[in-house]
Amino acid sequence: MSTPPTPPAQPGFETLAIHAGQEPDPLTGAVVPPIYQVSTFKQDGVGGLRGGYEYARSGNPTRAALETCLAALEAPHLADAVGLAFASGLAAEDTLIRALCRPGDHVVLPHDAYGGTYRLFTKVAGPWGLHVNPVNVTDIDLLRKAIVPGRTRLVWVETPSNPLLSIADITAVAEVTHEAGALLVVDNTFASPYLQQPIILGADIVVHSTTKYAGGHSDVVGGALIVADPEIGATLAFHQNAQGSIAGPFDSWLTLRGLKTLGVRMDRHSANARTVAEFLVQHPAVSQVYWPGLPDHPGHAIAARQMRDFGGMVSFRVSAGEQEAVDICGRTQVFTLGESLGGVESLIEHPARMTHASVAGSPLEVPSDLIRLSVGIESIEDLIADLAVALDG
Repeated sequence: MSTPPTPPAQPGFETLAIHAGQEPDPLTGAVVPPIYQVSTFKQDGVGGLRGGYEYARSGNPTRAALETCLAALEAPHLADAVGLAFASGLAAEDTLIRALCRPGDHVVLPHDAYGGTYRLFTKVAGPWGLHVNPVNVTDIDLLRKAIVPGRTRLVWVETPSNPLLSIADITAVAEVTHEAGALLVVDNTFASPYLQQPIILGADIVVHSTTKYAGGHSDVVGGALIVADPEIGATLAFHQNAQGSIAGPFDSWLTLRGLKTLGVRMDRHSANARTVAEFLVQHPAVSQVYWPGLPDHPGHAIAARQMRDFGGMVSFRVSAGEQEAVDICGRTQVFTLGESLGGVESLIEHPARMTHASVAGSPLEVPSDLIRLSVGIESIEDLIADLAVALDG
């Protein structure tokens, strides 16, 4: 009689995405967690909570399923990692700032961070007393000089960054950050936990706009924090409850549904992006292409080491300048002109006038001739033909 195969020590990503936090309903056997569209829960006597639920701001079973799944996907090696689901990515970031920072603290941000993140730190948290220093976090020597031991509370990293797709070495940044007694926060929205798991590489906290690849269908807005240290996780959970910045049950359910197909979608996003990037490199109207899968990308070697693949975001600059970039955005048919990213459909936008207009005139201002693509999962032949027509005018 043959010996049965030994099961893997840790379930694979796709298995966790479908099953983590999602046991069949014990009452009906439903294989999909129900939407607990409820504000309050019956108590069996004062303080007698069924399953630990009392009021939906403090906890909801649908949200709990999502939070368990997110923690399992980002930190499968840590049984006590904490996942928290929020109403938006910026709500998650705001809760993190207010929970972990105090007036007078110092934060290092990437020099090419998402405009909304920069606005939150400088325009909202700045007047509150937080000091922010934008730095090229891909340069470890510059980063080390920017950190103020004893005062720097957070080092914030986007990798790949939005919209210039720069790559930070998470392990190296973590070492420098921890040497100074600070916490490393990694915005993993562009990569998703399928392509990259920053906590395994040394990050303390991962932030997501789950609106993007996690949800994946442009039908829900949400955010998340995944925390390695359960004590920090408890602090963030307390503030989330106190501030009320939670994901609703239906939004949680939609995001959880999206996570089930994240792996297969990211494979297709990445494959399509590769073909698009290689096409753009050869087009005479294009002066520069940003995609970490290209061998001449400055962060290619690091991305190849810390990512499973290179993702579905591609940015490029056009030789004819800003107006031509704007015109190209208006000429596509399959690529939809719109903000956001990470959905199954392809999007095109002009960052300087759209997603990153809030950083105009700041150290984070983006090139005016830059176009950002969120490459979807449509037929690649249709995407290339659409871009060819748009670029040729």
